[in-house]
Amino acid sequence: MGVLEEKPRRLGGGQSCCPYCGLLGDRVATLEHDWVLLEPDMRPLAHTVPADRRWIELSDGRVMVYGVCPPDQFQRCRIEHSLACPAQPLPDLWPWLTSLRDENARRAERQNDPEPPQPPEQWPDAG
Repeated sequence: MGVLEEKPRRLGGGQSCCPYCGLLGDRVATLEHDWVLLEPDMRPLAHTVPADRRWIELSDGRVMVYGVCPPDQFQRCRIEHSLACPAQPLPDLWPWLTSLRDENARRAERQNDPEPPQPPEQWPDAG
């Protein structure tokens, strides 16, 4: 290996169009040698994003999922474009919250159901 006379070369990613909505996103290499489409120009605080959805940029230009809980309060991360894509359904980020919403929907339906009929005031003689 020779001596580098300039800064290390970054992995080329560039921008790609989302196949669902057509908007541009940042195409970035991952540590696993895959590519992920990230939302451009958006770096929210990591603690506001679910642990399995935080992408942290590494010094060589690649990204990795940052599942440390809780993250540093000032840590910034990237998010996948699929979370912001208007043409894709939002994934189930918190299964417990989805279960709670489903149960609340069932409770609301039961609450709005008409009252069951009242039993007769006098029961028939059964013997």
